[in-house]
Amino acid sequence: MLQGIVLPGDPKGSMVGPNYFTPAPTDAKQKTKAIVLLTDIFGLPLPNPRIVADHLAEHIGVDVWVPDFFNGKPPFNVNDLEPLMPDRAGVKFTWANIALLIFKVLPAIPGMIFNRPSIVDARVHEMIKAEKGYEKIGAVGQILLWRFHGRPSGFDDSVNTIVIAHPSTLKPAQIQAIKVPTSWALAEEDMSFKDSDVKTAQDIFNKLNHVEYEFKIWKGTFHGFAVRPNLQVPEVKAGYEGALDQTVAWFKKTL
Repeated sequence: MLQGIVLPGDPKGSMVGPNYFTPAPTDAKQKTKAIVLLTDIFGLPLPNPRIVADHLAEHIGVDVWVPDFFNGKPPFNVNDLEPLMPDRAGVKFTWANIALLIFKVLPAIPGMIFNRPSIVDARVHEMIKAEKGYEKIGAVGQILLWRFHGRPSGFDDSVNTIVIAHPSTLKPAQIQAIKVPTSWALAEEDMSFKDSDVKTAQDIFNKLNHVEYEFKIWKGTFHGFAVRPNLQVPEVKAGYEGALDQTVAWFKKTL
């Protein structure tokens, strides 16, 4: 949160109502599948999720939707992007940065409460429900902050496969509730999803023999690398691009 870089390039899709939509290429072989990309705390004003959506549509060959989580009012503004958290593994997270992060987060708490999980889930479900022409839908969520982003247990009835990038605040019960194929793109260092959390998730999936899954940890990366990467850092760039390739390969396999 409050760390990262705006990706280069311009989104190629368009707004359909409050949501962003980028269609499958015109030569795509089928139009019966789609992906829903769930944004981070900056919502649609940050171009990054729209640029990633364009990439997925082009390389997977399906429609991609990015819902407006926050009804046009994300808790954080793109201008709030500051280097308050490490952008790579091995960088110290100072107490001064922690204090400044808390200071910046406090004014956003009302917006986070107004966009609590039950309300956000309803918006996404409504969008998915409105797109009745799709036979299969995949969901990719980047950063599970306050269970907003890519909340897997909230989408089991609506989607057929999931990719989760550097999650946070995932409890064992939520992980156990996942009943669809799931790919995890994880940071080497992540204060929000520590090594012990990764092991817990892996242990749970090892026992869920009926659920297809994979875990990939991208070396040199820190929380947030798959959505707001510092592309000037070679290992972060490699992790970002690798997680994108992982997402494409997973949906090609399971969607």
